[in-house]
Amino acid sequence: MRPGAILRSLLRPPCPAMTLIQSKQLNRAEVVDQNFQAFVRGWPASRTGGVDAGAFGADRRLGREDFRELLISQLISRHLDLMARVLRVQNKVYYTIGSSGHEGNAMVARAARHTDPAFLHYRSGAFMAERFRKLPGMDPIMDSALSFAASKDDPASGGRHKVWGSKPLWVLPQTSTIASHLPKAYGTALAIAQARRLGQTLPIPADSIVICSFGDASANHATAQVAFNTAEWAAYQQLDAPVLYVCEDNGIGISVRSPAGWIGESFSQRRHLKYFRADGLDLAAGYEVVAEAVEWCRRERLPTFLHLGTTRLMGHAGTDFEIEYRAIEDVWASEARDPLLRSAELALAHDLYTPDELLALYEDIRKRCFAAAEVAAAGPKLTTLAEVIAPLAPSTPPAVMAEATRTPEPAARVAHFGSEAQLPENQPARHLAILINQALNDVLLKYPESLLFGEDVAQKGGVYTITKGLWQKFKGARVFNTLLDETSILGLAQGFANLGLLPLPEIQYLAYYHNACDQIRGEACSLQFFSNDQYRNPMVVRIAGLGYQKGFGGHFHNDNSIAALRDIPGLTIACPSRGDDAAMMLRTLMAMAKVDGRVSVFLEPIALYMTKDLYATGDGLWQFAYPAPDQAIAPGEPRIYEPAATDLLIISYGNGIPMSLRAAKALADEQGVHTRVMDLRWLQPLNAEAICAHANACERILIVDEGRKSAGIAEGVAMALVEGGHGGKPIARVCGSDTYTPLAAAANLVLPSDESVLAAARDLVQRA
Repeated sequence: MRPGAILRSLLRPPCPAMTLIQSKQLNRAEVVDQNFQAFVRGWPASRTGGVDAGAFGADRRLGREDFRELLISQLISRHLDLMARVLRVQNKVYYTIGSSGHEGNAMVARAARHTDPAFLHYRSGAFMAERFRKLPGMDPIMDSALSFAASKDDPASGGRHKVWGSKPLWVLPQTSTIASHLPKAYGTALAIAQARRLGQTLPIPADSIVICSFGDASANHATAQVAFNTAEWAAYQQLDAPVLYVCEDNGIGISVRSPAGWIGESFSQRRHLKYFRADGLDLAAGYEVVAEAVEWCRRERLPTFLHLGTTRLMGHAGTDFEIEYRAIEDVWASEARDPLLRSAELALAHDLYTPDELLALYEDIRKRCFAAAEVAAAGPKLTTLAEVIAPLAPSTPPAVMAEATRTPEPAARVAHFGSEAQLPENQPARHLAILINQALNDVLLKYPESLLFGEDVAQKGGVYTITKGLWQKFKGARVFNTLLDETSILGLAQGFANLGLLPLPEIQYLAYYHNACDQIRGEACSLQFFSNDQYRNPMVVRIAGLGYQKGFGGHFHNDNSIAALRDIPGLTIACPSRGDDAAMMLRTLMAMAKVDGRVSVFLEPIALYMTKDLYATGDGLWQFAYPAPDQAIAPGEPRIYEPAATDLLIISYGNGIPMSLRAAKALADEQGVHTRVMDLRWLQPLNAEAICAHANACERILIVDEGRKSAGIAEGVAMALVEGGHGGKPIARVCGSDTYTPLAAAANLVLPSDESVLAAARDLVQRA
């Protein structure tokens, strides 16, 4: 059968003989509600026992009690939708993207286990209702009502968003996800086998699979395509990656139709992505295929694609008037394919319920949903900023510093580095690249659950040799190359973290990060917030970046777009300018990940990797001794040069620090000006208290920001000064221009330089 015909068969009307309400004026939720009741009331007694006689036979996977429970899950999902449409206008409910027409996804929940991690499409009400059966004592109606009402008692998010999520049921919360959850679902699937290879204890059974659902329109998203490609790439290499992609195909994305047959045509022929198609409108017809897909994924440990035919009822959301873009005849046709009508038909035909019993059940569930909603609406809400942001970026500084200064086992270090004499702290002063490499050796040794991965990081040792030798020492299970794709790298990182590993992904250049920023902004950093800190995906993302590479590479290798990182809630950004700081900051970031579940970026200035000199060629003053492994730097703590100086304060970071120090020396030599230089080291969050304290002690302030004028850190520093009462002091800044970085020597025209920093400092000290 051709894919177009397949889709048409999946979306056939379940009850061709029934009479539907065909009104243009009625609210579509009312129509769907009345259609079900009218169908059940009009059920002819003569049809009982005569339809689909073998649907629940002994040789079928779906028994009568299985069907009964699936039907109840479908009804719970439907009445949650109907309740939300009614109570939205009373401001008792704040979310109306419903699951109506997708209730067949309850079959996936029934066939899977509650320990199979699930990343769900927002139309997953029936899946959730069915999964709630897996553990006793849980109430899908009340829990969902609390989430709809943004109640502080919502067990999924604590009132921060309407999410499908549950810690005990292993449903990791998503918000209005389109496709950005697919890469981390794949990463979680890959992590199951990876954790076993590392000898790490899994929080789920070793034969678990990962479930990831999405709509047919979302399958076209670039992020989804990355996930499919990565899954196939793994399968091609015979890597275990048991992810079940569930495409719930209703044929429309908000107002845009999917071409008939497109999903089947696109996915049925993929060699390394096993394809199953199931009727999501008919429990009796669809369950065998759904169960087969789940079992195949679990048995073969390979990526699986389940194409589940559905329909969409009541529009995209409560505020969507679909008759403005969709022919009313098409709306009626969708309503005729309501899966609850087919479920009612099967229930009545097989004497599972009489019409009166089914209607009584229908109304009882309606009452339970409205009663729960009223309780939820009257319950406590988030009323303070502190409550809202509490799980966003948990911080326990004493515990973090205790962990950061905890050393690897001494004998293991000696064995790893070769001898006592070869320990890095017993070596001569070295430049930034070598000290970061030594620090990576130490943290990988300290945390056996840690992994380092990215493009070229293994045998090659990275583009700048930062990871040189790590692959040989820690082997491919812990240090490995990935696809040339940043979205999949960050998706893998989240997946590994979800299962208790501690990932150190590398993004080769800051500009490359922009290809995948939503994996950090929309996914990694939001998980603690939207799960009320029940789920964490700790990681330290290493990014080589910033400018000053002597004309090499143009804007793609001289990217100073720091604002794209600083805009992300909850993200910590560390940027060392010298090697000893880098080692100590890396230890702190790993401790923050381990203790508080934090997501952070370690922004490494490429131009300083190999820098050895500060004032003159051969002086070796930008090389530093490796700090002992029990030393770390507290988050936000700056480094201060000449702390007693009061004439001028220069605030900078990264490449700006050597320039600022050279300017300070020139001012001292020329005019006897005493300059204090403050290396921020931590770019997010900025330490406003420290900034103001040092500014208070100095007469003038110069901010040296290698970021662009409209997208750096100078605005944040300046506002900290203003809010701290230092707005009356002479303040100036030197920053990058609002342009891309050109190739060759022209790059020096758009970035701060020794000359521009010194000129600005001279001008500032001459002001009255």
